[in-house]
Amino acid sequence: MKEVRVRFAPSPTGPLHIGGVRTALYNYLFARHSGGKMILRIEDTDQNRYVPGAEQYIIDSLEWTGIRFDEGVHVGGPYAPYRQSDRKEIYRQYADELVRAGHAYYSFDTADELDAKRKAAEASKQVFTYDSSVRNTMKNSLTMTGEEVQKRLESGEPYVIRFMIPENTTLEFNDLIRGDMTVNTATLDDKVLFKSDGMPTYHLANIVDDHLMEITHVIRGEEWLPSLPLHILLYRAFGWQAPLFAHLPLILKPEGSGKLSKRDGDRLGFPVFPLEWTDPFTGDVSSGYRESGYFPETVVNMLALLGWNPGTEQEIFSMEELIGQFSIERVGKSGSRFDPGKIKWFNHHYLITKTNEELTDLFCKVLEDKGIHAERSFVSRVVELVKDRSDFVGQFWDQSYFFFRRPESYDADLARKKWKEDTPGLLRGFAEALPGLPDYRAEQIKLFAESYAAGKGAGLGQLMNPLRLCLVGGSFGPDLALICEMLGKQEVMDRVHLALNFLKSSGTIV
Repeated sequence: MKEVRVRFAPSPTGPLHIGGVRTALYNYLFARHSGGKMILRIEDTDQNRYVPGAEQYIIDSLEWTGIRFDEGVHVGGPYAPYRQSDRKEIYRQYADELVRAGHAYYSFDTADELDAKRKAAEASKQVFTYDSSVRNTMKNSLTMTGEEVQKRLESGEPYVIRFMIPENTTLEFNDLIRGDMTVNTATLDDKVLFKSDGMPTYHLANIVDDHLMEITHVIRGEEWLPSLPLHILLYRAFGWQAPLFAHLPLILKPEGSGKLSKRDGDRLGFPVFPLEWTDPFTGDVSSGYRESGYFPETVVNMLALLGWNPGTEQEIFSMEELIGQFSIERVGKSGSRFDPGKIKWFNHHYLITKTNEELTDLFCKVLEDKGIHAERSFVSRVVELVKDRSDFVGQFWDQSYFFFRRPESYDADLARKKWKEDTPGLLRGFAEALPGLPDYRAEQIKLFAESYAAGKGAGLGQLMNPLRLCLVGGSFGPDLALICEMLGKQEVMDRVHLALNFLKSSGTIV
């Protein structure tokens, strides 16, 4: 059996959309499941849309997700070069071959002439299409003598090479996801294969490269489905065996209607790019999943299930499990709705399954960015307390900042609600009694608090609720006795006195 070879072939025209990452992922899973090869090819034939930095961004994004390539622009390989702008001399010979074989022709129509044709058609409420119905009336090698064509070529007159679509022919082909399909060539136009700037179009370069690189399966987005008939015809014109095709369904907006876009992410507050992207022309910054606190495992798991169904109730998959179970046959035809809440659920799962050691490493970086340097063992204890309540490592700070920094404000409404006339004295007495507590652990602190409150004729809540306010600034946080243990006797005493002074001087309490 022939070795499976697939490729991911993005254009460096901007940041890689999350839909592109899914296309790369499905290619990767299919290749690994089949024991085949995965190739990264950069398709930069449209130099007018080239964006500096986009190619490296694509490579970095795929590296972050764990998608590895056997060949490609960044790793080399036997079919190098893997960047189309470095291969442009190759395409010219194949374009000329199609012209010689009568499958393509030179077109000398200028942009202004074509624009005039379009406007005239619009005036008649029609659409101008450069196809079999008009090509014999246009300024091209089909309507000129060989001598005239040669003269124009030798004079350097600008031209393009167009593919000649067969007239009124029924074309039958197959897509691995959508099954057998039929198209009549009367609906197709004579696409440009080679441009006047000396560069091939996507259609020619794509076909030539896939053939030369021995690609066996083309797995790409649904947006390329309308181009499939042309690509099939090109393979036939060259006399080459076409690869097998699979066109992936769209990733839809959260509302379920239309393709997911950057505007949807901006509107609803989630990224649509794997990594943060800074536009080199405007300086505008777009958020990325990595910088937003998502783990690469989260993004891979989420994307795998946006279009592919494992056939079971399982939702959590490692990359190895995905490789073992993936198949094109279980990819659906219909678009999959993106669910921002679901990806947070995935991230929470991967967060709580990481070791405290891993999470401590990550949280220490967050603390260092805030200018806080704490003992690693202390940070690890904090992580253990807050990880179950968080979806992101960045949320650890919101759940635990009071372990590292004294409150700068206090919940005034809570103070008024929980405060009684004897509360200040109750708090001071408790704090000042702590140094005499020989066993200063959470269990003993709690027992002491119960005994102390009972001795003062107060309920435990009458002590602990205001005490929490003094220590953390509000009514949140883990077990209060544990907070007291971790802060230490002196810090608890200091915070109680600071809070009482602040609340009194601010007029929050009398």
